[in-house]
Parts: sequence; structure tokens; C-alpha cells
Amino acid sequence: MKKEKTILSEREVDRVIGMAWEDRTPFEAILFQFNLTEKDVIQLMRKSLKESSFKRWRKRVNSGVSQKHLKKRNPEINRFKCNRQRLISNNKISKR
Repeated sequence: MKKEKTILSEREVDRVIGMAWEDRTPFEAILFQFNLTEKDVIQLMRKSLKESSFKRWRKRVNSGVSQKHLKKRNPEINRFKCNRQRLISNNKISKR
């Protein structure tokens, strides 16, 4: 079966890029919120960033510093957002 192509708004693209840069946000969270696989995120980053920024991001994701893959992550980290951040559900920011 062929996967439907996800069309993102400019704001959603900015959010995906931000999540991709954050070490604590795994690719699985991006898949859950935006239906983008790791391969899709890499393509989006390659298209959206300057070449030097993309290379820096890829080096960081592939190094031991990043926790972008849940299987490589320390099992004590059981969340993908800061515990002080407001509740985010399906990327809809809740208001008071």
C-alpha cells in the first residue's frame, strides 16, 4: 500500500523542524503528530535548511548526543516534551 503524502502548512513545517532539532523529541512523536516518517523528516529538513545546517543536524542526530530514536534512548526518559511545557495533544496547544 502506498502512503498518502502529508501536506503541511508553513506553521506545521516550522513546528516539525523545531521538533527535529530538539534532542528530546523522538521521530516517533513526529510520526504520531504529523504522520511523517524519519525518511520524510530528513527530506523536509534537506529541503528547508541551508546545506550546512542540514549537515550539522544530520551529524547531531547520528551522534551519541541525540535521543531521536526511542530504542536508543535512556529508559528513564519516558516523555518527549519538557515537563514544564503546557499540555500538547496532536499539536494543538491548549489554552487556559
